[in-house]
Amino acid sequence: MENVRWGRRIRAFRRLKRLNQVELAKEMEISVSILGQIEQGKRVPSERQLEKIASLLDIPLEELKGETKAGE
Repeated sequence: MENVRWGRRIRAFRRLKRLNQVELAKEMEISVSILGQIEQGKRVPSERQLEKIASLLDIPLEELKGETKAGE
């Protein structure tokens, strides 16, 4: 269930930044397939991948992880 939560948060933030999976995957230097699996909860992102996603989406890692509420 945790995997699905990660995926939903990543997808939501990606969409807020108006990026598609191809664009984000390219910036992360991973395949679209791997990003799709992460967003679907079929693959657990590594800490390094989470840090890179947060950086590319310009959000704090804690916010991506759901450890803070938006605007804190």
